[in-house]
Amino acid sequence: MTEMNDQIRAIVFILLALLILFTWGHFFKPPVPAPQQTPAGNAQIAPGASAGSQASAAGMGALPAAASKPLSAGAVQATEEKTTVVESQLYRVEFSNRGGVVRSWKLKKYLTDQKPPRPLDLVNADAAKQLGWPFSLVLTDKQLEAQVNSGLYEVTPAASGASGDLQAPADVTFHWSDGHVDVVKRLSFTPDYELTMECTVTVDGKPVPAAIAWRGGFGDKEVFNAAQLVTVFYKQNDKLNLLQYKKLGVSGNQAEPAVQSGPLEYLGVEDQFFTATFIPDGTNLSLWHWMQNHDVLVEGKTVGEPEAEMAAGTTEPAALRARVYVGPKDLTLLSKMKPPLEDLVQFGWTGIIAKPIFEILKWIYRFVPNYGWAIVILTLIINMAIFPLKMKSWRSMQKMQKVAPEVRQIQDRYKKYSMSDPRKKKMNEEVMAVYSREGINPMGSCIPMLFQMPIWWALWRVLNGAIELRHAPWLGWIHDLSAKDPYYILPIAMTITMYLTTKMTPQTTADPSQQKMMQFMPLFMGVIFFRLSSGLNLYMFTSNLVGMGQQYYLNRTEPLPSRSKFKKKNE
Repeated sequence: MTEMNDQIRAIVFILLALLILFTWGHFFKPPVPAPQQTPAGNAQIAPGASAGSQASAAGMGALPAAASKPLSAGAVQATEEKTTVVESQLYRVEFSNRGGVVRSWKLKKYLTDQKPPRPLDLVNADAAKQLGWPFSLVLTDKQLEAQVNSGLYEVTPAASGASGDLQAPADVTFHWSDGHVDVVKRLSFTPDYELTMECTVTVDGKPVPAAIAWRGGFGDKEVFNAAQLVTVFYKQNDKLNLLQYKKLGVSGNQAEPAVQSGPLEYLGVEDQFFTATFIPDGTNLSLWHWMQNHDVLVEGKTVGEPEAEMAAGTTEPAALRARVYVGPKDLTLLSKMKPPLEDLVQFGWTGIIAKPIFEILKWIYRFVPNYGWAIVILTLIINMAIFPLKMKSWRSMQKMQKVAPEVRQIQDRYKKYSMSDPRKKKMNEEVMAVYSREGINPMGSCIPMLFQMPIWWALWRVLNGAIELRHAPWLGWIHDLSAKDPYYILPIAMTITMYLTTKMTPQTTADPSQQKMMQFMPLFMGVIFFRLSSGLNLYMFTSNLVGMGQQYYLNRTEPLPSRSKFKKKNE
């Protein structure tokens, strides 16, 4: 009986223990934190993360383990995702409090090529959904970076006004904290294209290095080869350095950020006509740059399109302060910035010619408010200015054609010798003796073309770099002088008129092969100009028309001597 009593006591003890555990777990279980709603594609991935890890993070839509802990007493987090808009007469910027990032940056004065046209958005939303948004953070701790770029920030002040938008000038503060990590972004907008930014990231009250990124591509996406035109830049030691997408990131792994240490005068990202430029404001800024592929669907196949990405930040644990210019590369506006940003309008080595041409073009535009007709007038001015040189060239060509048969006879006597034969030198001496006797400069006929070539290059730089020419119409089918002719009418007309000018111009060489090459030169030039801006084609076409008129005048007033006169003289 005693043995039976011991077994009963053991069973009762086990049942009581189970009952106590069940009751305690039911009534005293720890609180479960509310789940974080992370939209698909919004997880911020550190630059250089593998495609597999990116897909995993986007698919799970979860925060790191630290974010699943109960909120601390010092936590600052919003309860839902919301949008904040800041706008002026020049721009409309849309922020999301999830990550405190930019979702849209529209410039009201610059439109797209869509029908109907819309304000140009400098943010490529399709790429940003995959790669991250502008004004997201870059940190050395990638798990922490993903956490702060996915948190719901509290926004101060809340939107006000009838439209619910903030009107510039306006100050906006984004604040997020989990009690351990604290992030504050303060943005101060002006009515112009400039804003002031301050960002601090602390861990347990201690500041850590941080950078503000422009991710997901930049600029006008409708431009031909838009992604390849996007360039990361920085100015250091009074030199502007340009990094196109092939030079971004670490060699061998472009998705891994490369660092260009400061001090830098300014840095940023640009395309053909627009820029987002970060200017130090009491902080020594450094540049992070990398390149990632944005998946796009082309003819049913997924292909990777390269996107240039950059970040401006500090390598020391301190607050990040900068002024930011986001807007057009307007030479007048950029020259008024401190420091001046006019180097971003890149005229290259032709700058000494391009800038005066551009100023003359703008001056003409004041009286003839159409840049197409302004280019026509500029062409007339240039051609009339170089007409005296053309007269000298014409006389030189007259003399060269006069002695062409005699030069041909000399060349025929030496044609059996190879080019390496020393006797070829004697042929050149005899030809130069003929030129010297007649007072001919062999290069005299090339002077007008040599003089115009820098002008062509300078004008090409102006038409491709001056935002005033973007979407500037001429007439009829030409709606954008900075873009190629959609129907190739101007390049074809330019090629035909160049050929006719060549036929009207006396040949300066007696060599048939060289004459044939000169006949094909207009066709060769036409092929090149098919891809160039319609404004440059308009310049060349107008220049050819003026040249044909000048050549007709010269042919009538100073005709070439006939071949019979030459034969009679030699007899």
